[in-house]
Amino acid sequence: MRSVLVTGGAGFIGTNFVHFWLTRHPDDRVVVLDALTYAGNLPNLDSVINRLQFRFVHGDICDRVLVEQLLRVERIDTVVHFAAESHVDRSIVSSDAFVRTNVLGTHSLLECARQVWLNEPAVADHRFHHVSTDEVYGSLGPKEPPFKETTPYAPNSPYAASKAASDHLVRAYHHTYGLRTSVSNCSNNYGPFQFPEKLVPLSIVNILLGKPVCLYGDGRNVRDWIDVEDHCRGIELILSAGASGQVYNIGARSEIDNIGMTRLLCRLTDELFRERAELREAFPLCPAARGEATFKLVGFVKDRPGHDRRYAIDGGKLEKELGFSVSLGLEAGLRRTLLWYVDNVSWWRSIMNASYVRWIEAQYGREDAIASSG
Repeated sequence: MRSVLVTGGAGFIGTNFVHFWLTRHPDDRVVVLDALTYAGNLPNLDSVINRLQFRFVHGDICDRVLVEQLLRVERIDTVVHFAAESHVDRSIVSSDAFVRTNVLGTHSLLECARQVWLNEPAVADHRFHHVSTDEVYGSLGPKEPPFKETTPYAPNSPYAASKAASDHLVRAYHHTYGLRTSVSNCSNNYGPFQFPEKLVPLSIVNILLGKPVCLYGDGRNVRDWIDVEDHCRGIELILSAGASGQVYNIGARSEIDNIGMTRLLCRLTDELFRERAELREAFPLCPAARGEATFKLVGFVKDRPGHDRRYAIDGGKLEKELGFSVSLGLEAGLRRTLLWYVDNVSWWRSIMNASYVRWIEAQYGREDAIASSG
């Protein structure tokens, strides 16, 4: 049995990982450490909060006293590090929080792990898994091959640069101190519990509310998409069979440009409204409630600074060495995600609070939410 510390476990991917792990490994101890900033939402964990094998701790990954105490008291042998500031637009406006959380926070966790796992040591074996992003590799041209684990880093946003720095720290702690680490760089995720400032959930919410769905530039920026549960399965494989000190790319080979992604979401919404008549009453401002095409809501705004043109992941290493494969194609995964947001209106309404609206207004001068490319 493992004793797992999940940092950022009340955020989007962390939440899904906690649910996934407790379902697949019900005897393992899972401790979540989360600062509950704007994208962390404790109700995400309501269904597991009272389980004997689960504990939630409200705290900061930069608090070394707290982290070391958790590692010792809970006899943590596995850290899965999701905690990060992750929204590119926010990093362009102000990068301070990104450097603090993504760089200094990761360094703090590594120092705590080194102290408790190597200097004491408190457990017989250990693994520090760091969850990163494909954005550290920079941008691809239209005909360039997808990113491999050996692709040189070339981050183009403050967010990507902060994640690249944290990746390098994890590598250094393995090679310098012998800490048993692994890193995964994943493509864009979609699925339940995603804070509605990213492309997929924001587009869904705006479509349902009949608000403009605005894309940056010409909408032709290409991303590689993966269902969040498949991402969690990839991490599970790395933890169970991945080699220490290795980097693994996790992707689904599902490249699509932003306008194509939005068009697909609109088509799925139109189909769903035809199948479920009650949605027309629940979301009367959605064009589909009147039998109209929801794609009419899509428009374009000025591109953001340093907007990477294309990301694509080569996940061949994970597939060949550990047997990874995705369980859901893009259309099936998006349909499942759309159904979740349609059936969990109270969740996204509760978190789209006044502070978020003020941020949107400060960014774009209006309340219309601008869909970013993630």
